[in-house]
Amino acid sequence: MLNPIWLETFITLVDTGHFTHTADKLYMTQPGVSQHINKLEEACGHTLIKREKKSFVITEQGRLVYNYTKKLLRGEKSLFEQLSFDDPFSGQYSLACSGSVSLLLYPKLLKLQNKYPDIYINIKAAPNHQILSDIKNGHIDQGIVTDIPNKSFFDFEELGQEELCLILPHKTDVNKSWKQLLLDLGLVSHPDAEHYLSLYFRQCQEQELKLLDISKIPVVGSINQISQILEPLAQGIGFTILPKSAVDSFHSPNLLKALKPQQPVMESLYLVRQKNRELPARYETLNSIIRKTWA
Repeated sequence: MLNPIWLETFITLVDTGHFTHTADKLYMTQPGVSQHINKLEEACGHTLIKREKKSFVITEQGRLVYNYTKKLLRGEKSLFEQLSFDDPFSGQYSLACSGSVSLLLYPKLLKLQNKYPDIYINIKAAPNHQILSDIKNGHIDQGIVTDIPNKSFFDFEELGQEELCLILPHKTDVNKSWKQLLLDLGLVSHPDAEHYLSLYFRQCQEQELKLLDISKIPVVGSINQISQILEPLAQGIGFTILPKSAVDSFHSPNLLKALKPQQPVMESLYLVRQKNRELPARYETLNSIIRKTWA
């Protein structure tokens, strides 16, 4: 790498056209200027200026070095401008969360993007383990998960809680036992279904569900598109489990029925980022919207 001090001396010399003026401008001696130029020429392996008594003429190689150095300085100036200018309403915002959370949040974030078009929203729907892995590896800046993450690797804050709902087709006869009801209907599975069912069965205070082995429930379909998980139920097929926000956003909630457990099942949500990482100002702009969603 070429010595930046020599490069600065060289472009100052070319710009002033005079060794003495260069020495004065850089608070150097004239022999010191000559020494920097000689060392730079030696490092480049080419003559950069042709001396003619008290003046000089820049060579073609010298012109290439001059243009290269100017480009470096422009790049450095741009870098410092970017480092000192952190616009809260500009830049990319990346977030990973469950599909149901994205359904709830995305319309709110789009309103902000519509107001500030220089903000770019990037939301990825993924299960908890994938979200934490992506944050740890730097693929995603922030995530929303439902389990308290490892404090050694992540900083997090609790956003609030959301109710989980066990959903059936509207015309389902609910006079059967809950266990038999679910076994008869069969599960419409999705990436978070097993996690949600385990949590629901533990917290709902329905004894027969606590004893129900999830692996024994027949699966009648599987889909990973959050907006389509409830479509089979609307047509009378199977049951599933989702956060209430996903049910509320469904286009035909009148075709669905939610079981009412003795104890409502609540799932905590945590906003997570990499440990000790400072995020740009735009994240605080969007995080304020996220916090208000569960306030």
